[in-house]
Amino acid sequence: MTIEYKPRGVCSRKMTVEIEDDVIKSVCVEGGCSGNLQGISRLVEGMMVEEAISRMEGIRCGWKTTSCPDQLATALKQYRR
Repeated sequence: MTIEYKPRGVCSRKMTVEIEDDVIKSVCVEGGCSGNLQGISRLVEGMMVEEAISRMEGIRCGWKTTSCPDQLATALKQYRR
């Protein structure tokens, strides 16, 4: 299954996540801090969806109420529905 998500309140513009059997296979993020997002994407590859959500949900970016990792967790929650 592939999820396409438009993040809100962050610099990134689009997140595409490929999931197979509740395991994250790949993450592609357009926009945002390239190096950080490439790192996050590689770290969550092979991770169970629930674990990724629990690790990233609630992370803030500076003064913002959300962050790219938090928005990725929100995207992954769509998968659970």
